Amino acid sequence: MLPKIAFIGTGGTIASLGTDQLDLLDYNASNVRVDAQTLIDRMGLQGKIAEIIPVNFRQIDSTALTYDDWADLAETCESLCNEPDLAGIVIGHGTASLEESAWVLSLVLAPSIPVILTGSMRPLTGISTDANANLAAAVRVASTGDIGPGVFVVVNDEIHSPRTVTKTHTLRLGAFQSPWMGPLGFVDGPDVRVVRREEPKYPVFPHALLRTLPRVDITYSYVGADGSAAQAFAAVGARGIISAGFGPGMTTPAETRALATLVEAGIVVVQSSRTVSGLVVDSAHHRELGIVAGGDISPQKARILLALCLARGDSREEIERTFNAL
Repeated sequence: MLPKIAFIGTGGTIASLGTDQLDLLDYNASNVRVDAQTLIDRMGLQGKIAEIIPVNFRQIDSTALTYDDWADLAETCESLCNEPDLAGIVIGHGTASLEESAWVLSLVLAPSIPVILTGSMRPLTGISTDANANLAAAVRVASTGDIGPGVFVVVNDEIHSPRTVTKTHTLRLGAFQSPWMGPLGFVDGPDVRVVRREEPKYPVFPHALLRTLPRVDITYSYVGADGSAAQAFAAVGARGIISAGFGPGMTTPAETRALATLVEAGIVVVQSSRTVSGLVVDSAHHRELGIVAGGDISPQKARILLALCLARGDSREEIERTFNAL
């Protein structure tokens, strides 16, 4: 018997229909996306690798996702994980925010089966679309059980951790990379090869917190930045600020002064980096100012983790311990 895999269709490029096969860039103009059942039927995957059970979620562009969408998706996954004969879950997702959704699910789910997110860089109707290969690879990884339980990203025949994966190009098929860690494994035809395993160090939050996330914003460092952006975010109610700083986590002197003022006002500031890889230095100066070092996760992922911590009611010290433990 073939393993049983649930496929949750959320829209995105993998489900998008362009005007013709050469429409590879502006296909969203048509705003036409197919549901989970139609996507499986068009690809002809049913019964080839697994018995695929379509689960229609909602067909949207991943730039339009809301916190409630994340909460609903987490609840759907949790409910499916309770199905006794289900081997895994695959989620078709837009690539714009795929890494953020994967990170969110890894923070709010403790699944007993693999939960795989995949997408495509070219629409379903595009010439040489990667939609078919990526969905087939994701179903294969979910079916084998070799990767074990957890949340993963499978694209371009590579298996990635939600913590490390990021989209590194606007158009190329190999856009998703884990810059300084590399993939967890590879899919070569029918073979799934796991080359390393990541032991999650991050906490699991109740997914209900996704419906009550406080405002957390990201500021970006550049020569001449004066901290006005951070102050503006605070003025409209931000309870946390992620600072995407230079290199190992530094800001301009004016930015640093502004961030220190916000810390004094009770806003949690986490220092991240605008580079795509590497640890943020937990400097003595930042510790003195009360700025939390963000570890090696990207600004957009640090924002999600900080928002969940704040929604849970964590103190600044507890938040610092969470980031230090990553």
